[in-house]
Amino acid sequence: MTTPPPEPAEPAASAEPAAPAAPVALFGPAFAADPHGHYALLRERGPLAAVEIAPGVPALLVTDYQAALEVLRDTQTFSKDPRSWQQGLPADSPVLPMLGWRPTALFSDGEQHARYRQAITDSFALIEPHLLQEQVAQVAGELIQRFATAGTADLIQQYARQLPLHVMNAWFGVPDADSDRLVAGMAGMMESTAQAAAAYADFVTVVSRLVADRRARPSRDLISWFLGHHAELDDGEVVRQLTLTMSAGHEPTTNLIGNALLRMLTDDRYAGSLFGGAMTAREAIDDVLWRDPPLANFSAHYPRFDTELHGVRLPAGQLVLVSYAAANTQVAPDRSDTVVRSGDGAHLAWAAGPHACPARQPALLIAITAIEQLTSQLCDLELAVPEPELVWRPGPFHRALAHLPVRFSPLPVRTPDDEEADTGPVYLPAG
Repeated sequence: MTTPPPEPAEPAASAEPAAPAAPVALFGPAFAADPHGHYALLRERGPLAAVEIAPGVPALLVTDYQAALEVLRDTQTFSKDPRSWQQGLPADSPVLPMLGWRPTALFSDGEQHARYRQAITDSFALIEPHLLQEQVAQVAGELIQRFATAGTADLIQQYARQLPLHVMNAWFGVPDADSDRLVAGMAGMMESTAQAAAAYADFVTVVSRLVADRRARPSRDLISWFLGHHAELDDGEVVRQLTLTMSAGHEPTTNLIGNALLRMLTDDRYAGSLFGGAMTAREAIDDVLWRDPPLANFSAHYPRFDTELHGVRLPAGQLVLVSYAAANTQVAPDRSDTVVRSGDGAHLAWAAGPHACPARQPALLIAITAIEQLTSQLCDLELAVPEPELVWRPGPFHRALAHLPVRFSPLPVRTPDDEEADTGPVYLPAG
């Protein structure tokens, strides 16, 4: 008896291809409240992952440290010129004030980049570090006097935001009457909301007027130094380098001071530092530059041709952003919040490669001096609200507190004799 042949097997059902993961939104209050939770999700998707930096504006975000360095250093594969990419965006897109092309060092390559960057670095080299430190200390003292007798303060609005502004105004020769417009313009463009384009336009208007004034009446300030540089920038180029350096100098420095103060007020390792012990202001700043850099996601790059990076296909002109915050940190296998460091100076908060921040030393000096002055005079600072109640400003690019309310033992009211005993230059008006 023969065995009948087996019944033909049913054809295996073909597996449906997995749908691509939805882009992760890097805007709005959810991201601002928990960026590291978003970065952890993105890292699970690979070294580069799809994100949205505004509604309908996609990008690829680099979250891997090594991949980030490759992008930042590879000028043959990647360009900084966004013009082909931005053709697909409406003129009022909220990200264009941060990413739209302008004739600056940030958006140029090769010889043009070198020309613009030389004007920036040469001008900033004229700032004497000891004079800058004295000026920051003087401004810090004036600002602290304004709230020291109250016993409470908002260290963002009354200190961290004001201090870099007054220092910048002095070096750039900006009248106090223009301060509010400059701050509004710089903050508005960073938050990338619907008002970003108008905020940036007003910022440019103020700076253009200052440049026209210095062209007619040169002075001893950075604007005049830019105008007189051997790169021979025209007025439009000077305006754009100034808006770049002002915004890069003010907002990130404000946020660096604020984030470091928060770290010192909430991290047990710094519990004694407000009283002169434990870890220092510099260590708090280094910690923040690793963990919560004030500019968290930026360094826009665009492939010059179709290419591949760490297994991810990149079409020519694709917007690729580097997440300094995500690349700096790694999540341990047990999901504990562990920071892995390859050296104290190896973080990417200043970027890397030919477009690395040219003003890191002045920014560090301002932040360290500002924190040391504050904590030496108000040594029992503490948060006035629970940490979870603090609000972070939304936006895809920065890590920025809206407010930092604190309380402390009020200082005595200063007398006229105390005022007369003060010596040294005064860099901002009282009151």
